[in-house]
Amino acid sequence: MRIENCTIDDFNQITRDIIDFWGSDRTLSMHHPYLVYEFGNTAFVIRDSGVVIAYLFGFFSQTESVGYVHLIGVREHYQKQGLGELLYDNFIQLSRSKGIQKLKAVTTPTNTKSINFHQKKIGMTLLGLPNPEGINVIRGYSGPDKETVVFEKIL
Repeated sequence: MRIENCTIDDFNQITRDIIDFWGSDRTLSMHHPYLVYEFGNTAFVIRDSGVVIAYLFGFFSQTESVGYVHLIGVREHYQKQGLGELLYDNFIQLSRSKGIQKLKAVTTPTNTKSINFHQKKIGMTLLGLPNPEGINVIRGYSGPDKETVVFEKIL
């Protein structure tokens, strides 16, 4: 499968079909066209017959040597086929070529699917301290009193 930069048409397709990627529209507000317009060189898609089947929106920190994965989605019918890993591998290779030393991503403590994917498939570690459920979180990372799972991978 070929990884290409995301176009605005791809982005519009993703947001139109958001439920097919996420099972709900809970992440729709996190999708913004600036991810293509301003960070298009780190916004990637995989297509099948012109249909976006997987995507990764990332960018590079302006304050430290960090590549950040903001969103990664795979259409439900295409999950468990390694597409998420392919997109991450592509972003990691690009990050290394730019001298980036660390990769980060975040999720909520209740998103066990994301936690398992990032730990088991990508090899990321969870920063912070265990919450009452035993999941490492950083309190306040995403706002006052909010618990956030922060993943990190040294490149």
